[in-house]
Amino acid sequence: MAIQNLQTLEIIEVMENFLDRKRPPEDIRDQVDVGYRIESQSIIIFTMRPQFNNPKVKREFPTAKATFVETKNLWKILWFRADQKWHGYEPNLHVKTVQEFTDVVEEDKHYCFWG
Repeated sequence: MAIQNLQTLEIIEVMENFLDRKRPPEDIRDQVDVGYRIESQSIIIFTMRPQFNNPKVKREFPTAKATFVETKNLWKILWFRADQKWHGYEPNLHVKTVQEFTDVVEEDKHYCFWG
């Protein structure tokens, strides 16, 4: 079941505030930028960069993901490793709110999201 409309509005508000804090200055956003999208029960944060051999093509690189676990009413936090798979973020595997998710990603205590 997809995230409900009221939840979606709350998610958008929290994520837009996160982007306001995390995005690079406007003059370099054509070189590197941060975005997000909502897919079914998940929020995916990604960086965007030009493709190395064709700068006109923008590529997305996944950074962090929160998936809503409806049975537990929690968000599971995942990070995208070099093996091209999502892995649970062990220091904070679950949080209660989207705001807590963005706080964990922004803090990046173990340098998994932003390096």
